[in-house]
Amino acid sequence: MLFWLKKVVGYWLMPLPFSLALIVVGVVLMRSTARRSLGRGLVASGALWLLLCTNSGVGTWMVRNFEGRFPSQPALVADAPLSDALARCEFVAVLGGGHTYVPDWPANNLLSPSALARVVEGVRLVRRMPEARLIVSGPVNERGGGPSHARLMADLAVSLGVDRARIHEIDTARDTEEEAVAISALAKGKPVAVVTSAWHLPRAVALCQRQGIDALPCPADYTAPTDRAIKSDFYKWNLGGLERSTKAVYEFIGTVWARVRGKA
Repeated sequence: MLFWLKKVVGYWLMPLPFSLALIVVGVVLMRSTARRSLGRGLVASGALWLLLCTNSGVGTWMVRNFEGRFPSQPALVADAPLSDALARCEFVAVLGGGHTYVPDWPANNLLSPSALARVVEGVRLVRRMPEARLIVSGPVNERGGGPSHARLMADLAVSLGVDRARIHEIDTARDTEEEAVAISALAKGKPVAVVTSAWHLPRAVALCQRQGIDALPCPADYTAPTDRAIKSDFYKWNLGGLERSTKAVYEFIGTVWARVRGKA
């Protein structure tokens, strides 16, 4: 019950639904003379918040507060030694990122862009770590059916050259917190390279460390086009800005929720 309540409340706190809700409620209140001022305030607040969140520069600034916390793992040159931090990892854990299901489509066409980027990064790392095992995570899509998210990621990893015998599938974890618990049970204190979207990584690493995981952050799926907001971006409004601000708000809410409950 708490899991689904979190999902519903979290959805309505995202920039677009929240802004539209404020505007709709405001319009309704404006029909009442006694509450007309409140209604106008809600409409103005919703419109202003939507305007801010669709601004390209604002979206980049917001998401970079999350994406900039951990450096990317460098290019792995053939025959060059791995960094000490990466070489000591015995597992590479790729966190789930969502998928759809259409019969007969290959895994790479079913995984979301975030999940696809995460798997590619995980495979890039594990192919240079012959002793490490790959962990992939994600449940079945309850609305679409088909294989679990973990199985689709494993299938893609196999198609990219990873031996299936090296892959652990976690198909019961529904969110990052449950993924951290399951990874901890598999790793048993051994170092883990944690791969997820750069904007999601700070919360994911905090949850993993709370479970006692010796986690090495490995970001993928960057959404900000540069390492900082360009001045001209503050004069642009587009869906890219809304996407980045939505991810930032999502992670902020998730982080607050985890800290309030003592999970991160």
